[in-house]
Amino acid sequence: MGIPSTQLAQAALTWQAGGAASSAIGGYFSAASQKAALQGQAAIDDTNARISELAAQSAITQGQQQVAAMTLRAGQLKSKQRAALAANGVDLGEGSAAETLASTDTLKEIDANTVTANAVRNAWGYRTQATNFENDAIMKRTSARGINPLLAAGTSLLGSGATLAKSWYLMNNAGAFSSEPEKG
Repeated sequence: MGIPSTQLAQAALTWQAGGAASSAIGGYFSAASQKAALQGQAAIDDTNARISELAAQSAITQGQQQVAAMTLRAGQLKSKQRAALAANGVDLGEGSAAETLASTDTLKEIDANTVTANAVRNAWGYRTQATNFENDAIMKRTSARGINPLLAAGTSLLGSGATLAKSWYLMNNAGAFSSEPEKG
C-alpha cells in the first residue's frame, strides 16, 4: 500500500512552505549582512578621510619647517658673505657686493616659494583623497539606508508564496486533495 496521495501532496506543500520560510530568513540575513558591511566600509572611509587630512596638515607643517631651516641656512650664508666682503674692505652697499647679497636674498625667496608651493600641492593631494573617502562614505551610507532586511524577507516570502499557491492549485486540480478514496 503506499502513502495516500493526499498525504503526499500535503507533505510536498509543507516542504515548499518550509523552503519559503527558509528563503525569507536567508533574504533577511543577506540584506542585513549587506547593510552592515556597507556601514562598516563607510566607517573605514571616514577613518581614511581623517588620516588623509592629518597627512595634509603634516605636509604643510613639514613645508613650513623646511622653509624655516632653509631661511636659517640662507641667513648663515649671507652672514659669511658679508663677513668675507667686509674683511676684504669691500663696501657692502654698492656694486657687486650689494648684488651678491641681493642675489642671496632672491635665491632664498625663490627656494622658500618652491618649498611652500610643493607643500601646498602635497596637502591638496591629501585633501582630495580625503574628499574622495568622504564621498565614498556618503554613497555607502546612502546605499545602506536603502536596504531593508524586512522588505527583502517579505519579497522573498511573496515570491515563494506565489509558487506555493501555484503548486497547491495544480495539485488541487489534479485531485490530490479530494476526499474520494484512491482506486487501486
